[in-house]
Amino acid sequence: MSLLDESGEIFLHAMENPRGFRSVKVEARIGDVTWRTSVFPVKGGGYFLPVKIDVCRKTAIVEGDEVTVELKLL
Repeated sequence: MSLLDESGEIFLHAMENPRGFRSVKVEARIGDVTWRTSVFPVKGGGYFLPVKIDVCRKTAIVEGDEVTVELKLL
């Protein structure tokens, strides 16, 4: 599945389950660290995923790192 397809899937979920700021609740996972948060639409397309500092510490990622994230729409 391409990034565009995934973004479209999130968009459809947001339309079916409207919330403030058009956000979508997700369960996110980086490596073996899982947490619940929301993704937020950004101008120009796509979504912003906030990553808690605790998650950054547990996964040893820093600003600018490229990571793989798994999302489960809630």
